[in-house]
This record gives sequence, C-alpha cells and structure tokens, in this order.
Amino acid sequence: MGWGAYPVLARYLQTISHLPSLSLLGVANLFAMSIMLGITLIRSNLRTFRHPILWILAIVVVSRSITNVLAARFTLAIYVQLITLLTPFIVALLSATLFRDVIPPHTGKAMTLALIGALLMMSRHIGTSGIHFTLTPTDFVGIGLALGSSLFLALYMVVIRRTARQDIPGETVFVVQLVAIVGISLTLSFLTHENWQPWHQLGPKDWLVFAAYSGGVFFGANVLQITALRHLGAPFVSSLLATRLIATLIFAAGLLGERLVTIWQGVGASIVFVTVTWYLWSSAHTDVPT
Repeated sequence: MGWGAYPVLARYLQTISHLPSLSLLGVANLFAMSIMLGITLIRSNLRTFRHPILWILAIVVVSRSITNVLAARFTLAIYVQLITLLTPFIVALLSATLFRDVIPPHTGKAMTLALIGALLMMSRHIGTSGIHFTLTPTDFVGIGLALGSSLFLALYMVVIRRTARQDIPGETVFVVQLVAIVGISLTLSFLTHENWQPWHQLGPKDWLVFAAYSGGVFFGANVLQITALRHLGAPFVSSLLATRLIATLIFAAGLLGERLVTIWQGVGASIVFVTVTWYLWSSAHTDVPT
C-alpha cells in the first residue's frame, strides 16, 4: 500500500507543491540513507561495497528512480502505477533473453489481458466508432518515462537475483541504492540549476505529504517489504503486487482528485488487478523462476 501511494505523493509534491524533481528525489532519500548507512557500517564488512555488480546496480536503480519520479510529474499517478504492474512480464522476458530462463506458463495470455485492461483504463469513451482516449501530449511523455522506469525496474530485479547468488547482504544492497540515488540526483540537481526556492514556500500540508513520501515510502515501505519477504517469502509477497493499484486509486482520489470516471475504466482496472494477481500467484506455485 505504501508503494502504491508513491506516484500519488510524488505527483502532488511536483505539481502542487512545485518541488523540482531531482532535488525531491535526493532530499526524500536522505532520511532513509542516514539511518541505513549507520546500521550497515556497524554490521557489514566494508569490502562488500567494492563488488563490481553493485556499480551496475547503482546505475540501474538511479535510472529507475529518476524516470519514475519524472513520470509522476507528467501523467496521472494511476497511469504510472498501471505501467509499473507490467514489470513482471518484462522481467520474465528479460530473464529468458539474458539468462535463458524458462518463461513462466501463461505469460502471453496474461500480457494480452493486462494490456487490454490498461487500454480500457486509459479510455474516455467506447462506442461503435471505437475507443477514444483522454491522453494528452504530456501524458504520452509520462507514460514513456513510466515504460522506461518499468524496464529499469525489471533490470533491477534481475541484478538483485545476481547479488543474492553472490551472497551480498541485503542491507549492503539497500545502502548502495540509497547512496547512489542521493548522490547522483542532488549532483544533477545542482548541475542543471534546479530552482530550490519552492522548498522555502512549503506549507504544513506540503510537509506532511513530504514526510509520508520520505519516511513513509522510502523508509517505511522498504522496511515493511523486507520484513514481509523474510516472513512470507518472495513468491507470496510478489503475488500481492497488484494491491498497489488499489492503493494508488484510493490515494489519488483523496489527495489529487484523480479517479476513474467511466465503467469501462473500472472494468479495465479489475482486469489488470485479477490478471496480474493470477499470473504472479500461478508463477509462484510452479518451479519456473520469475
């Protein structure tokens, strides 16, 4: 639910609070980084930070984070989360291409159903003349960024599998992610001369949303996700991925006033939710890695 709120909070802070994207990304991750860096430096062997695969991970996670936060600036939070839910299919195709893994059963059928549901969610009207969409030029920019972000997320998941097989501690991986995001995003913010003036104009509500974004998502949701993975296992946790869409719909309606307005959009959301949940659940109960 926390990660479902992510695109909503990111969109609010960029379009309503008018915070610059790169500075928002860097400052929001500072809180989580300061906590995790202190814990990890005490517990971990510093030599693990020299592993080459961590440099690859850093590049991928920064690319994912920047495209994700920018996508929320240009298009609806619902659309950003919708594109994110297509990530499991991209992971399956990448794993089959890069590592010759077997593609999970029903991948083609699930992709087709999910795409149909996505098109319905983006529709404005369906009639005898076909499907009419509500997309604007900026929506296409945002959706393109969201697609790129999903590709980087899929690459991230593939790289994470490599780090696990090389016995790199999860805490080390998390810290590398945070340090890379904070360092690169803030550096790019200064190099591109982003205007930091809006930070001085934030009201109480803006700061509450930022606290939810920084502490609630980047730290809280990450910790809860790691805890869930430890107690329930990756297959079961991944099967709950589609609940992010429900969270996005709820938070977007309450905070941004963005909601589904036609019955066909509701049908599309239901198709995506059921399809992704069914696909991940069935994949989790086979011997095929996802």
